[in-house]
Amino acid sequence: MAQQTAQANALNQQASEGAYEYHVSYSDSQTGPVRVEGFADLAAAERFANLQLRGAECWAIVERVEIHHHLRLVA
Repeated sequence: MAQQTAQANALNQQASEGAYEYHVSYSDSQTGPVRVEGFADLAAAERFANLQLRGAECWAIVERVEIHHHLRLVA
């Protein structure tokens, strides 16, 4: 039982450390409505956002989003 608790605590700590993803919201006059793409790392999200800036009416926003992991312990 103590080992299961220790494992669950370790998993929970790992999930809370660096548990983020990056969302890029973007729009331009050619694509129509606002779209959102998700990325695991910031560099990829920023590259994608930069590619979306093709004209004066284009925009892109990069947001860091916390991922919530839910752990269930089965006894």
